[in-house]
Amino acid sequence: MELLGQRWILRALWELEPGPLGFLELRRRMGNCSSSTLSERLQQLQNARMIEKRADKNYELTVAGMELGAALQQVWDWSERWSSRLDTRSTSDG
Repeated sequence: MELLGQRWILRALWELEPGPLGFLELRRRMGNCSSSTLSERLQQLQNARMIEKRADKNYELTVAGMELGAALQQVWDWSERWSSRLDTRSTSDG
């Protein structure tokens, strides 16, 4: 859970869920994540065996990463269902 709480980790996993990506394409999809931070996060994910770097230099999810992706999809689905009902911007403190 400590790894998943780090900035950009979940986003990298999310972007890799549809299929393998090279570093440059992944970097492009992640917007304002710096190259050095992305490189560090990808190394952390590799060390945790959530992703692997293929011979063609593309990154892809491992089986563990795919299982986590399925769990994250459930969280995404939940947020889509409940986002309008749980919108805290419309609550007032007094």
